[in-house]
Amino acid sequence: MPATIEQLGPQHTDALRSFLAKDSKHNIYLLGLFEEFGIVPRAGRARFAFHGRFDGATLTAALFVGGDGGLVVPSANDPSAITDIAETLGSTVKLQASLGEKPAVDALVRLLGQNAKPRLSRVQRLFAVSADDLGPFTNPTLRLAKEEDLPRLMTLALGAVREGLERDPLSEDPDGYEARVMQRVRGRRTYVLEENGTLVFKVDIGSRSQHGAELEGLYTLPEERKKGHATLCLGQICRHLLSSLPRLVLRVDEKDESLARIARKVGFLAGRVQRLVLLE
Repeated sequence: MPATIEQLGPQHTDALRSFLAKDSKHNIYLLGLFEEFGIVPRAGRARFAFHGRFDGATLTAALFVGGDGGLVVPSANDPSAITDIAETLGSTVKLQASLGEKPAVDALVRLLGQNAKPRLSRVQRLFAVSADDLGPFTNPTLRLAKEEDLPRLMTLALGAVREGLERDPLSEDPDGYEARVMQRVRGRRTYVLEENGTLVFKVDIGSRSQHGAELEGLYTLPEERKKGHATLCLGQICRHLLSSLPRLVLRVDEKDESLARIARKVGFLAGRVQRLVLLE
């Protein structure tokens, strides 16, 4: 029976949940999107869609498309399955950003990028940790960020984007970016370390579901580096979150040897190769 491609709807909820959970470590990001937003957008929410490839009645690949391609995230054991989905979307999707396993993202860029040049392309490694893997690194003074921290927190948030993504969100969308930073604070997704009245470190909880969470945006003020803040604080947030979640993941650029060393020291184990791409 030939494979079929469908846009997923409420009738596919159980199939998508089961498919993503089979490889939950590598699908943490998609599981968080699925658990938070559902399989179709609710009234008044930003537009997105899940598309699936079926072999008979079995879902064998899934593709999240935000808007018309603002964010495209694949999930498939075989990159050719993602190719099948992308080919059916054709010119209806113009990929602007994608993250996921490298072979699948490479295929998406080729088929949905409409020949746009990469503004940013990073080869990454997905690191994962469970409670049994953790080393003895803690800093109990790491705390949730508060709304009144926003002016000081913006320095860290901007630094993380400027260094990590080579972008300046203040020049792109200053009001929107500050609102997103505040939204994370209000959602209890940002943790900070304060030393002598200065916020010196921050880390965000990105995507989160019952299957685990993805940490992102780790950032230490340049003048506060090489003091162990990142190691102790990463260990602390891992210990805190893993008291109620089965695993955590962290994407690390292949060239970022410093963060890779910190992640391994805390207990993270390296997984499959990923790619993050932003197109012009």
